[in-house]
Amino acid sequence: MEVEGRVAVVTGAASGMGRAMADTFAAAGMKVVLADIEEAPLNDAAAEVRATGAEAIAVRTDVSQLAQIEALAEAAVAQFGSVHVLCNNAGVGIPGPVGDMSLEDWRWTLDINLWGPIYGCHVFLPIIEATGEGHINSTASVAGLYGGASLGAYNVSKHGVVALMATLERDLRLRNSPVHASVLCPGPINTNIVYSQRNRDPEDAAHHVRTDQGEKFWDMLKGYLAEGMDPADVGPMVLDAVRTDRFWVLTHPEMGKIARYQADAMLDDGHLTR
Repeated sequence: MEVEGRVAVVTGAASGMGRAMADTFAAAGMKVVLADIEEAPLNDAAAEVRATGAEAIAVRTDVSQLAQIEALAEAAVAQFGSVHVLCNNAGVGIPGPVGDMSLEDWRWTLDINLWGPIYGCHVFLPIIEATGEGHINSTASVAGLYGGASLGAYNVSKHGVVALMATLERDLRLRNSPVHASVLCPGPINTNIVYSQRNRDPEDAAHHVRTDQGEKFWDMLKGYLAEGMDPADVGPMVLDAVRTDRFWVLTHPEMGKIARYQADAMLDDGHLTR
C-alpha cells in the first residue's frame, strides 16, 4: 500500500506508541488524526506533528464510547475527506488476579481495550473500504498470546483483540476486500500504561481492588517497562505492516516463543506452562 497523501487515524496518540505511530505516519507523508482522552497532551502532540510540516488534527476521544468513535470518524472525514488507516491503539492496564478483581475493574479494562477496537472496526471499516484501499491495526500485547498471572482483565482484553483482528483479516480475505488488518503485540515498551488510572473516573477507580500479588507484580512491571524499548521504534514496525500487509507485528519476536512452548505443551500432555 502506498501511504503518501493518505489519511491515518490513531487512538491513544498523545503519548507512547500511539504518538510514535502518528510521528511515523506524518514523516511518511500521511495526514494524521490524533485521538486521545488526555486533551492537553493531545493538543500538544498534534501541534508538534504540524510543526514538522505535516497535516494533523486532534480530536479528544474516549474510545469506550461508541458515540465518540463516531464523532472521531466524522471529524476525520470532514477535515480530510476520507480515512485509509486506523490504529486502535488506546489501552489501559491494572494488576489483579482473576479471583480478586472487582467487576468495575473488569468493565473499565474491557470497555477501553476490547470495546474500543470493536467500535473502531465497526465505525471505520465501511469508511476505509469505500476508499478502495486501507488497513486497520489494533494494539494487543504479548499478553494476548499467553495468559500470565496477575493480569486477569488485561490478558482477557488482549486475547480478545488478537481474536478480533485475526477474524477480521480472514473475513476481509474471504470477500476480497481492499482492506487488510494487522495486530501489534508489543513486549516491554517504555510507556505510561502502568499509570493508566490517571484518566479513570475517581468514583469508578475507588472500586479497584488492591492485592499483595497484584501490587508486587505491578512494582516489578514498572521497573521492567522503564528499561523497555523506546516507543519511537514501534511506529516504523506498524508502518511496515501497513505497507506490506503483514498481519503479526511483534516488537520482541523472541517472546513469541513462549506462545509456541505453550502450544507444544498443550498438544503434548495438555498441561499449562508456567
